Amino acid sequence: MEILPKKMKKNRERFCNREREFVYKFKVGNQCLELRVPLRFPVQENASHLHGRLMLLHNLPCFIEKDLKEALSQFIQEESLRDYDRDAEASLEAVKAGEVDLHQLASTWAKAYAETTLEHARPEEPSWDEDFADVYHGLIHSPASETLLNLEHNYFVSISELIGERDVELKKLRERQGIEMEKVMQELGKSLTDQDVNSLAAQHFESQQDLENKWSNELKQSTAIQKQEYQEWVIKLHQDLKNPNNSSLSEEIKVQPSQFRESVEANGRIYEEQRKLEESFTIHLGAQLKTMHNLRLLRADMLDFCKHKRNHRSGVKLHRLQTALSLYSTSLCGLVLLVDNRINSYSGIKRDFATVCQECTDFHFPRIEEQLEVVQQVVLYARTQRRSKLKESHDSGNRNGGSDDKTKNSDRNYLNILPGEFYITRHSNLSEIHVAFHLCVDDNVKSGNITARDPAIMGLRNILKVCCTHDITTISIPLLLVHDMSEEMTIPWCLRRAELVFKCVKGFMMEMASWDGGVSRTVQFLVPQSISEEMFYQLSNMLPQIFRVSSTLTLTSKH
Repeated sequence: MEILPKKMKKNRERFCNREREFVYKFKVGNQCLELRVPLRFPVQENASHLHGRLMLLHNLPCFIEKDLKEALSQFIQEESLRDYDRDAEASLEAVKAGEVDLHQLASTWAKAYAETTLEHARPEEPSWDEDFADVYHGLIHSPASETLLNLEHNYFVSISELIGERDVELKKLRERQGIEMEKVMQELGKSLTDQDVNSLAAQHFESQQDLENKWSNELKQSTAIQKQEYQEWVIKLHQDLKNPNNSSLSEEIKVQPSQFRESVEANGRIYEEQRKLEESFTIHLGAQLKTMHNLRLLRADMLDFCKHKRNHRSGVKLHRLQTALSLYSTSLCGLVLLVDNRINSYSGIKRDFATVCQECTDFHFPRIEEQLEVVQQVVLYARTQRRSKLKESHDSGNRNGGSDDKTKNSDRNYLNILPGEFYITRHSNLSEIHVAFHLCVDDNVKSGNITARDPAIMGLRNILKVCCTHDITTISIPLLLVHDMSEEMTIPWCLRRAELVFKCVKGFMMEMASWDGGVSRTVQFLVPQSISEEMFYQLSNMLPQIFRVSSTLTLTSKH
């Protein structure tokens, strides 16, 4: 920490920033040689690095290496101490001469000491989020849990109705605009020109944008109000539970069936479920100390683990209970989504995922849009740092006759993430997961020649490592590294891809033992719903051949 007044800084600059000559004498046979190296103090470079450069640059004999290193380190240390002594003496002279304000100097030193010494540091106060997390975790494991879930469901129904109104209004607008465009196209070439068509299309687009922005702001405002009300109610309930004599407490946590409203699906927004195929296995991995893991192979949509299945007889409450109980636990659930290199929610599965996230207010974490904005800022900072380092290496490469192709490529793509990289979003409002890993892949995953060193495979390894370090014990992975099937994905293609992913994940799971000490986990391999039953059962037969599946023993007693 710099706390010196200007006068002292000038003295330091005067004594430092000087060039001194390091002289080293040594013998090679009968010859007496001398090495002279100018050094500017203070020396910024590490002494060991400087010593290595001297040995290499001057082609010095290896037998002087140790002695030269000791002499160079001693020279730098002695000269630096002399500079510090001169600086200290000059500072003291400035104080004696009255050139420095003693009160300012004393207060500066006292402040620096208090800020850098632990015993004087102020204790960190817990944040609102931490307090709310502790309170919620206690309540969800208490008799009040059903009331919490009922309240969440009521909020969920309210947002669903709002989204339904938005969809109806947007649909009516598009239908009206479609009719207008049809009439204009019929008059094209008669009384209207291409410019009139383009003008009408621009008006239609602007009208849609205005309506979408209006509903987006309304949804954002509604979710913000719900989140504030919910958190305040949770804190109030926690405080009331501390007072057992509170007469209104029983009314607060009483479950009233009428409050658990069933959502009306009048607008057809019901998620239809296809017949789900599923196979489960138990395996033991490890060389000496074996760890048991659960494997599941499912034919399902990735987003089925996120959507709230409102048309189930069991209700939303049962699906939410397990997720809510484990929200602040060491048994989190994660999901891998395959996305492109742009960090947004505008297209493909990213848009579908964001739509599911917006259907229910997240009472614990920021909205998906806010989380993506933070990711964008972090990626931009990281890419800027990487870009500056590449530019430095590019400049030195040019001096050595290097090429600048890599730098051009970096300048063009530094705003996007690369294949194999991933970003994470956190959620408390999804059906069965808490964490989503957005893994960047390119069109190469659709080819049949990827290897174990492919960025997508290495991305899976890094995701599993994050699972080990952050208590994510259940992870769902797209087995074929695609969410949808296409024509080139034949049966041999599927078998090769599944075998590669099975073997790689097995290796990564064996590494887990060294990462987390051997924690039992559940890995779910998902294949697209469009895959045939025959293909599914071929994959199911392959899994126990690659993993060591535990066999059951039947014990019988002899009479």
